Amino acid sequence: MKDLADIGIFGGSGFYKFLDDIKEVTVNTPYGETSDALMLGEISGKKVAFMPRHGRNHSIAPHKVNYRANVWAMKEIGCKSVISPCAAGSLQLNVKPGDIVFCDQYVNWTNGRLDTYFDEDNIQHISAADPYCPILRKIAIESAEELGFSYHKTGTVVVIQGPRFNTKAESAFFTRQGWEVINMTQYPEAHLVKELDMKSLNISLITDYDAGLVADCEPVSHEAVLKVFNENIAKLQKLLFRIVEKI
Repeated sequence: MKDLADIGIFGGSGFYKFLDDIKEVTVNTPYGETSDALMLGEISGKKVAFMPRHGRNHSIAPHKVNYRANVWAMKEIGCKSVISPCAAGSLQLNVKPGDIVFCDQYVNWTNGRLDTYFDEDNIQHISAADPYCPILRKIAIESAEELGFSYHKTGTVVVIQGPRFNTKAESAFFTRQGWEVINMTQYPEAHLVKELDMKSLNISLITDYDAGLVADCEPVSHEAVLKVFNENIAKLQKLLFRIVEKI
């Protein structure tokens, strides 16, 4: 199945479809079933694979996503780069709903997730010091600048277990650490991409102010997340097209 795609894209909450002219391919993996079929298409002559990480009907909770199968499938079809857009909350007042953050770090606050390919015979210790690719992030920043989008060049995303949102105390704690973004799916997805020697790019589309504390507003709800995400989906798609063109 090699050489079916060069660039993989995972879709998050509210992002279940990307390209119109596609071919669907199901990849059998040693780690079980993927969240959905891989949807193959082209952008500017580049072969692209898309998969909604929660399934096209959003039937898979963040802590139940089979991240190992999903990432392995991208590698199996030949991907060298993986772009991971996600709906995310803000922990800092200057990071506003509708903004895009190209995270360069994550903090793992999840538990019990199967998060490595090296847990049996082939034991390796992979550095996670720089989890996201700086070259891809530079391309993404240039693309956002050209399109006139409001963005942040760097950021730390704290990844919580889900599917519940934070308490106010938890949100306040994360804000005090200076972390900018909160999400439920970036770990272990980004690390698994690195373990399989692919380049990872995060695109966090900010939909809310988490528990509402930093902006003195209502706590986040799933409905509010999807509303803001849907209002910005065209912007995200434009950005993805521009990034893929430049890779």
